[in-house]
Formats: sequence, C-alpha cells, structure tokens
Amino acid sequence: MKIALIGCTGNIGGQALDVVRRYPDLFSVTALVAGTDRNRLQALKEEFHPRIAVCAEEAKDVDLFSDCDAALIAASGFAGLAYTLSAIEAGKKVLLANKESLVCGGELVVRAAKEKGVELVPVDSEHSAIFQALSMRHDVPFKKLILTASGGPFLHYTEEQLKGVTARDALNHPTWAMGAKITVDSATLLNKGYEILEAKWLFGAGEGQIEAVVHPESIVHSLVEFEDGAMLAQLGYPDMHLPIQLALTYPNRLPCTKPLNLAELGALHFERLPEEKFPCFGLAVEAGRVGGTAPTLLNGAGEVAVHAFLEGSISFLRIAETIKDVLSRIPAERAESYAALQEADRMARAAATSFIYGK
Repeated sequence: MKIALIGCTGNIGGQALDVVRRYPDLFSVTALVAGTDRNRLQALKEEFHPRIAVCAEEAKDVDLFSDCDAALIAASGFAGLAYTLSAIEAGKKVLLANKESLVCGGELVVRAAKEKGVELVPVDSEHSAIFQALSMRHDVPFKKLILTASGGPFLHYTEEQLKGVTARDALNHPTWAMGAKITVDSATLLNKGYEILEAKWLFGAGEGQIEAVVHPESIVHSLVEFEDGAMLAQLGYPDMHLPIQLALTYPNRLPCTKPLNLAELGALHFERLPEEKFPCFGLAVEAGRVGGTAPTLLNGAGEVAVHAFLEGSISFLRIAETIKDVLSRIPAERAESYAALQEADRMARAAATSFIYGK
C-alpha cells in the first residue's frame, strides 16, 4: 500500500511511520507533509524517499494524492479538513486521524465520500474500537455507541482547584501520550465532545444514540450496545500503534502491540462523566445539535483559547468561557461549502482573540 501521510512530524504521524518501518514490504510512503519542522521532514525524506516532501505552507501547490492508495490525515486542527476533502476528491481511501474534518466539515466530508465512493476509516482509538465492534463495517445496526473517556488529569478536582491549574498540569495526561493541543482538549473534555460529533458522522448515529462514560484505566476503548442488550467492546493497553496499524491493514490483523494481562489489570472502573464540572463537553454536544457552522465556531474558538492557555495568557477555566462567548455572539449558518466553513472559522478566531486579548 502506498501512503500519503499528512502530519508526518506529529504524534500520530510518527507512530504511523513506525508501522511502515515494521512492515516495509507492505507499505511505502509517497508523500509527506509536515507542519513547520523542516529538519525533521528532511530526515524523514532521506529515510522513506517519498515523491513529495513539503511543509504545510507549500502543500497547497502540490499534487499530494495522485499516486497513493490511501491518505492518512494526521494534521491537527481545522487545517486538516482541506486535506481530507482533497484526498476524497482524488478518490483515495481516507484514514482519518484529524477530528476536525468531521467536527467542522462532517456534512461536506460524508457527502463527498459517498459521491466518490471513498471509504472513511477511523484512526482515533475510540472510533476504531467502535469500528471493530461493528465487524469493521459501516452498515451494522446498533442501539447505542458508548465512548470511553479517561477523564484527564483533573477528573476529581474541585472547581476551586481548577481555577489554579497550569498548562504543565494539563499536559500531564494520566494514560495517553499526545500532542499539546489534544492533551489540553482532553483535560477540558472538549476532545470527548469532539468525538461525539465524529462518531455521529462516521457511523450515522442519530439523536440520543451516543454517550460517553469515564473509564480511568483507558483499557476499554469504546463499546457498542445492540438492540438485544448485548454489548461489544475493544480492549487494549493505551497505544495508538494498534488503531493506526489496523486502519492500514484491515480486514487483516498483523502483530502489533502486547496483549492484555487481565490478571495483572485486576479491575476496570467506570463512572459518570461530570459534565457540570467540564462545560466544554456540553458546549461541543450542543454545537453538534445546532449543526451547520456551529461546530466550526466551537473549534475555531477552542483552538485560539487553548493556544492562549498554553502560552499562559488565560486560565484553564477561561477556555470554556471563551468558547461559550463566541457561540453566543456568532449565529450558526448553513454549512453549504468549504468556503462557508472557512469564514466561520475566521470569524470564530477573531471573536475569540477579541474576547481574550481585547483586540
């Protein structure tokens, strides 16, 4: 399989390249797109010999997908949506690790994929788990999808404690090693809200068919409930190599990570997701219910707010306040085109910047 890898220097991109290294006879890389790390990109170019190796600012002028079999979209943020739509337009299978493609552009992406006959394969651990529980098919009926959440580092903090947490505290995730933006989103539970929206589009879930539950050990990666009351789940140690590799190899499974030792685990725990303490989750779910450009407004405001938090300009609780302010001030419009989403993203970023910095 020939792979175009978008986001090759990030956390997911790096683990995808580990899979290519593990199975060089099965996979090759035809295109690499990095963010801004030119030194790392050059090293990867020398190792994998792709036809194309560019940073994001140059990628729009290059044909990335003409000679690949699959595009692994691991770029972060709203920027990933353009790559996803381009890969679909080229008729390539899309291995989707960029949440924002479906959070912001779910309607456009799903419609385009159907028109082109392109398969969307989930890479996120939660959605990969659901995909596996549904026999790696998109047409299996289900009653409910249940996403698991670690709860992040602040699960049992009081509101008073949350007022004083720092970026360093938020980046100390209890079970997963991820990039800074998604780690903060996990700490606010905004990321879990994003995953609710992602699951809606990936699996065609209707109103009330998706919920989230806290599972601190991050061993059960998500569950599917069926009409007869049965539940199926996928279990494994927290390691993104497995869902990345499975997206590349399915329906085949190849050696990847170490199996669970159930006796050593001893017990697994589940508890209610405390929405009242983490308002970002509810804001995401509500934006998904409103639809149109509301999720794009949510995401744009969230990206600006998290950046401000990471640089020390705002407090942890101010992230949710920023998103709420933007959603209350900018009305959602119909998500009729990529241009409409771009404009919503621009407006959200401007409004969030104004709220935070007074500009």
